[in-house]
Amino acid sequence: MWTVVLVLLLVLAVLAMVTSVRVLREYERGVVFRLGRLRAPQGPGLLALVPMVDRMVRVDLRTVTLTIPPQEVITRDNVPARVAAVCYFRVVGPAAAVTDIEAFEPATSQIAQTTLRAVLGRADLDQLLAERDRLNDDLQKIIDEQTESWGIKVSTVEIKDVEIPENMQRAMARQAEAERERRAKIINAEGELQAAEMLADAAAILRREPGAMQLRYLQTLLEVGADQNSTIVFPLPIDLIKPFLDGAAQRSEPQRNAVTQP
Repeated sequence: MWTVVLVLLLVLAVLAMVTSVRVLREYERGVVFRLGRLRAPQGPGLLALVPMVDRMVRVDLRTVTLTIPPQEVITRDNVPARVAAVCYFRVVGPAAAVTDIEAFEPATSQIAQTTLRAVLGRADLDQLLAERDRLNDDLQKIIDEQTESWGIKVSTVEIKDVEIPENMQRAMARQAEAERERRAKIINAEGELQAAEMLADAAAILRREPGAMQLRYLQTLLEVGADQNSTIVFPLPIDLIKPFLDGAAQRSEPQRNAVTQP
C-alpha cells in the first residue's frame, strides 16, 4: 500500500517538474508573476517555474509588421484621399508591454490609424505625393512617443498607397501635360535665342573680315560639290559683279538718250 502511494507521489512530482519547465528562445522573454507579483523578465534558455505559484507570459521581441488599414483622409486643401500605410515595431520592455497595456498590438494599430489621419489631414495633396519621407518621419516620431510608455519601439512608418478620385487624377494629368509643353516651349525658345545670337556673332565676324567671307564661300562650294548633283549653282557675291553692272548701266545710258532725242 505504501509503495503504491510513494510511486504515485513520485509520478506526480515528475509531472509537476516537467510541466513547470519552460524553454525560451533567443528572441523570447518570459514575464513571470509569482502569486500575482511581477518578477524580473526571464530568458532566454531554460526556466523552471514553481507549480501552482508562478504564471509566465511569453513576449516576442522580434520586429512586427503591422499593416494599417486604408484610412479616409481629407487633406488641408480639401481633397479626399484613401491612404494605406505599414508600421514596424518591436517590444523593448517586456514587463511594460504585459502590465501597462492589455493588448499592445491592437492598441498600436489604433494609435497608428488615428495618427495617420491627423498628420495627413494637415498636409496638402502635393505634400502627400511629393514629401512622403518627411511625413513618414513625422508619423514615426508621433506614434513612437505615444507607445514608448508601453515598452513598444516604433522603428519605421511608411505610407504605402495613396488613392485619389479619378477626376482629380485627370486634372493632375492635364496639369502635368501642360507643364511638359511649357518646358518644351521654353527650351525651344532658348535654343532659337542662342542660335540667333551665334548667327549674329558670325555675321559680325564675316562683316569685319572679308577673307572669312571668301573662306566661307569656298567651303560652301566644297560642300555642294561633295554631293553628286547634276546642277550646281554658284552664288556670286554682289561686290564681285557690281563693277560690271555699273559699267553696263553707264554704256546703256547714252544709247537711251539717243533714242529719246528726235
